[in-house]
Amino acid sequence: MTQKKKTAFITGITGQDGSYLARYLIEKNYNVHGLIRRSSSVNTDRINDILPKIELHFGDMTDSSSLTSIINKTNPDEIYNLAAQGNVGVSFGIPEYTADTDGLGCLRILECIKTLGLKEKTRFYQASTSEIFGNTLEKPQSETTPFDPKSPYAAAKLFAHNITKIYREAYGIHASNGILFNHESPARGEDFVTRKITKAVAAIKYNKQDVLELGNLDARRDWGHAKDYVRGIWLMLQQDNPDDYILATGLTESVRCFVEKSFKYINVSIEWEGKAEQERGIDAKTRKTLVRVCPKLYRPLEVHHLVGNASKAKSLLGWTPEFSLDMIIDEMMRHDLAAFE
Repeated sequence: MTQKKKTAFITGITGQDGSYLARYLIEKNYNVHGLIRRSSSVNTDRINDILPKIELHFGDMTDSSSLTSIINKTNPDEIYNLAAQGNVGVSFGIPEYTADTDGLGCLRILECIKTLGLKEKTRFYQASTSEIFGNTLEKPQSETTPFDPKSPYAAAKLFAHNITKIYREAYGIHASNGILFNHESPARGEDFVTRKITKAVAAIKYNKQDVLELGNLDARRDWGHAKDYVRGIWLMLQQDNPDDYILATGLTESVRCFVEKSFKYINVSIEWEGKAEQERGIDAKTRKTLVRVCPKLYRPLEVHHLVGNASKAKSLLGWTPEFSLDMIIDEMMRHDLAAFE
């Protein structure tokens, strides 16, 4: 007897995680649907190669009627809410939009599941984030660590995290939160610090850029690969009971270290001179300044050190990350260098 194909609906399908997840689900023989905003220039660059294998629907996370219509039409077995205004720094400039999209957007989908009578059929995944931990003193952070959001983005995501738990407990919806620590790839947006670094290093090598400007070099993050993390996301919705899980490597490095490793890929050794806002990264051979601290790039509130404890996901989901930070940087550097070759 042929098993019925599952149907998945992905918000944020054109983003880094959405594009990797769509490919992963196609490999698992899912019918894949995605949400896309109608605009004058639709950006499907990350999914152009799989467009014949998926179905896109115009809608918006701020518009309940479009979400209700799409979910009713597609009748999905699984919904993955990956859509967000995902830039922490930008969220200070557009806090209301961030709250509407990242916070209330999640609530709108949960309401769709409830009002359309899908709570027995449809499983829901909410993309939570390590940013909700802020500057908590507990390290590493686990599922029981107190939350301390330090940005409008983190506050909106914490609302979504909590409302997912509330709808799970109040209405019996199979709804899980994935508290994902930083995860990168060549598909990472160019406004995120890791991709900004690898693109700049590639441009500097080919004399297309002189200096890389960054904010807080000492911020420490737990960096994994998006491919590993979408696999963990899928595993969460395959469990009999919904729950919340951290996905992380358990290792932490500074932005400074990420810069050094990226330049090392092109055989440039970085030495640091100066302190605080006057600090510079200098090519050890040529003595040319390649990295400069830009005070404007500091956040109004900095999150200093995030590192996750994924023992629950490893134990209950059987999930383990396969990519090291060096592997991630190598892949990103190869991709960004190729653009100039």
